[in-house]
Amino acid sequence: MVPKTAVILAAGLGTRMGERPKGLLKVARREILYRTLTLLRQNGVERFIIVTNGRYAGLYRKFIEGHGLNAELVINPEPEKGNGHSLHLVKNHVSGRFVLVMSDHVYGEEFIREALRGSGLIADRKPRWTDVGEATKVRIRNGRVAEIGKSLDEWDAVDTGFFVLDDGIFEITEALEREREGDYSVSEVVMRARLEVTFLDGLPWTDVDTPSDLKMARRMLVKTALKGTGDGLVSRHLNRKVSTEISYLLAEKVTPNQMTAITFALGMISAFLTLLSLPLAGILYQISSILDGVDGELARAQMRTSRFGGYIDSLLDRYVDGAFLALLAYSTLREPLWHLIALLALLGSVMVSYSTERFKAAYCKNAYSSIPALRKLPGKRDERIFLTMLFLLYPVEASVKALFLLLAIITNLRVVMTAWLIGRKKS
Repeated sequence: MVPKTAVILAAGLGTRMGERPKGLLKVARREILYRTLTLLRQNGVERFIIVTNGRYAGLYRKFIEGHGLNAELVINPEPEKGNGHSLHLVKNHVSGRFVLVMSDHVYGEEFIREALRGSGLIADRKPRWTDVGEATKVRIRNGRVAEIGKSLDEWDAVDTGFFVLDDGIFEITEALEREREGDYSVSEVVMRARLEVTFLDGLPWTDVDTPSDLKMARRMLVKTALKGTGDGLVSRHLNRKVSTEISYLLAEKVTPNQMTAITFALGMISAFLTLLSLPLAGILYQISSILDGVDGELARAQMRTSRFGGYIDSLLDRYVDGAFLALLAYSTLREPLWHLIALLALLGSVMVSYSTERFKAAYCKNAYSSIPALRKLPGKRDERIFLTMLFLLYPVEASVKALFLLLAIITNLRVVMTAWLIGRKKS
């Protein structure tokens, strides 16, 4: 059962970040704490307790009110002491199972979802996005913490800063309060309690202690912001490798809507360039195809996804494709037969996306997730645009005609195969 309460430790002074509250630092235009609380809330956590110091209490209170969060502040008057003392201060504010998380850790959606199903210390044996040299390492015996610390030479996993605990942990903090006069770390609590360990290996998470860590967190969010399914061959092996680098550079500067407008404008310019220069039109069309992935990557990295945004993006893509093929046919083809073939290519291009979107509307499921065989069918938009660019690099009448004939065959055959696969799945 998912705990309903989460405790966030945010009493540190952020000395390595210019004495700024690290939980309120922004990565990809969103506060670190906003990310964590939003993902926890989406996965069933209802109540939040933020432990901070007196200096930052006003900033955190403004943050809570500004986002309408169900959160309360607990003030640690002695933030110079270890963060174990901050944990102890919530003793009378929680009961039963609860989540404990650090305010300076950035987590991916999949990590949060899986971590909430675990118990004790959530540990990672294959950390991908954090500096292991600076991380807190853990040695594990019989499924429990045997040793923990940053200086361990031999270790089994890395502490992710995420814990699923129960109120029995306060018996440990009570004892340490007496022994250490309140100055002890969460790691010492974990060690004393011999916490159970749950492994989550290789999922996206990182902690932020320095400005370079912020850059790593941004890269992690962008690189893990890809669509789960639906990318074609060209997107998987070319477009995404470029678009994610662009998204990394733009994540703090550009909104998804702004990127959608830029991509649409470039696509329409490429369409009108077919009247002037076919090679240039094809190259710009491919560039717009690469950039077409950026708005979605930014939306996911910036936590700004919306159904309307996806809807508008899909509509604009159809306008670009229709305009490009129509103007290409107008500028190059003369015979009525080839006008008909061009029309079939244009209709097929529109129907490829319509066939899968209509499935989603009818069955309320993603076609590519429900029917994996669809992913192997050729003719997705990224593949068609790349093919178009190749045929237009050395434009002669025969190559343009071959392009339209190939597009007409591939797209309409794909639509037929899509309908057949869906019918077989649902019959």
